[in-house]
Amino acid sequence: MSFLDRLNRSVAESSIGKHFRLEGSGARRERIGSKFTTELRAGLTTFVTMAYIISVNSLIVTDSGGTCECNKSDNATEVGCSTDPAYMECLQVLKLDLVTATAAIACFSTLLMGLFANLPIGLAPGMGLNAYFTYTVVGFHGSNSIKYETALAAVFIEGILFILLSLFGIRQWLARLIPQSIKIATGAGIGLYLAFIGFQSSAGIGLIGGNDATLVTLSGCAKDAAGACIEGTHMRGPQTWMGILGFVIIGICLLFRVKGAVLVGILFVSILSWIRGTSFTYFPYTSTGDSNFDYFKKVVTFHPIKNIIGKMDFQLDNSEIWIALVTFLYVDIMDTTGTLYSMAKFGGYMYKNGDFDGSTAAFLCDATSISVGAVFGVPPVTAFIESGAGITEGGRTGLTSITTAFLFFVSLFFSPIFASFPPWATGPALIVVGSMMVKSVRSINWDYVGDAIPAFLTIALMPLSYSIAYGLIAGIGSYAAINGFVYILELVSGGRIVPEDKDLKEPWVNESFTWQNVLPGWMQKLICKARGEIYVDPLDVIEEEERLEREAAAAAEEHEAKIDMSGRHHGDAHEMPKY
Repeated sequence: MSFLDRLNRSVAESSIGKHFRLEGSGARRERIGSKFTTELRAGLTTFVTMAYIISVNSLIVTDSGGTCECNKSDNATEVGCSTDPAYMECLQVLKLDLVTATAAIACFSTLLMGLFANLPIGLAPGMGLNAYFTYTVVGFHGSNSIKYETALAAVFIEGILFILLSLFGIRQWLARLIPQSIKIATGAGIGLYLAFIGFQSSAGIGLIGGNDATLVTLSGCAKDAAGACIEGTHMRGPQTWMGILGFVIIGICLLFRVKGAVLVGILFVSILSWIRGTSFTYFPYTSTGDSNFDYFKKVVTFHPIKNIIGKMDFQLDNSEIWIALVTFLYVDIMDTTGTLYSMAKFGGYMYKNGDFDGSTAAFLCDATSISVGAVFGVPPVTAFIESGAGITEGGRTGLTSITTAFLFFVSLFFSPIFASFPPWATGPALIVVGSMMVKSVRSINWDYVGDAIPAFLTIALMPLSYSIAYGLIAGIGSYAAINGFVYILELVSGGRIVPEDKDLKEPWVNESFTWQNVLPGWMQKLICKARGEIYVDPLDVIEEEERLEREAAAAAEEHEAKIDMSGRHHGDAHEMPKY
């Protein structure tokens, strides 16, 4: 037995292993295949694929202007205030504040998820939500009527509402009402969404770019000093080819089952890209490149938050802020819920009743992080689909999240290093994870149009609308419209007008769905106590049913094998030559 095997075994048998339900711990509902060293590697992989959020979120939210104010009388523009030196200096401090705040809230929220929900899910300020917060709610450099401080107050209230919805099981109930075909399609849609992000230049390899006529087109172009594409240079961009190289490396490593395959590809491309003087360097000899390289060379530095912590303004007398609050609420419900359920299915800890292990705790951790994030001065925190990279590496428990959280804590002091992973290094990981998540489409009921069309819309609109929430809305809306019309028509006609293949339709919700088992455990216990009944955890019942099903399947397989062997023996005896 090697040192790593002994380490995995000793940790599994310890109290830590029992808490996180590692394989071999003897804990109830232990996670099959989970090992301590694998969880550490998976956490590192998740962090590396999420590390871009440290710099990207700070860049986006800095565009809101934050708490900075400009002197518009000193020839400053009405929108942007770009001619006010004091304002621009404030923005530089704001950016560093947001780098620290982003890493800090990612550390806090991911740690919560690992400790209390025992799930390998990373959390941080959400992409898309931060853009909506900056450019739609607050406006570029505060050009809208809603102040940055007021928008943070709306985010804080959203988190409180989320806590209440999660605590009383309403959020879980809404999620469980999503039809099975939509749930399966959500995983595939998120996979395509991940791949689409990985193909772009902002957080990927730059293979896909914009086009005025066709919206998107093949890109991978070479760029000038200003970062703009040089016309006629498609597929000549060195960064794109480095990303393709990273993708090939990851694919080959996965094919040969190399441990840490995703991480190997990311680190290989990143280290090469840190070398200056090459055509694919992350630090070109430009003002931006020099600035990034100077920051990179610091290696160790810490910037305390100065201007944004606790700056919420609860004067919510502007009607637009309530519209923003409602928008934050429904987008976050759809986005985070869809991500959590798809990651649970991808990771193999989804139960057949449509729920997953630790769902209530996961929703509460997510909701709490939103309000705490508002105190830190950042947009809504959400579960990251990049967590799929860690799950691909074998992450199955909260130890993966704790490892990721620890690395976000370290990044507070080593942000020059961790914020310097180029997008063409992490983009291939997103594409590979996306390809793995899309395989769930084979489980969709394509034989019945009422299930197939909503599932297809869910898958297609997630990457095309650049929103998990909009894909879910399209899928659920079309499901309700198509199947609702069929139901009403059948009801009105007395059952005479029904689709010919209605028997192929999947049930709306899982057969094991009841109004009671969707409630949080604490509410079920109170109900049982009031009725004088003994509380039985529904997940224990489901787990026992699944165990019996596995044993029955194994017994049937063994019986068939015995029959097959018996037939072979009879055949052999029958064919033996006679002497």
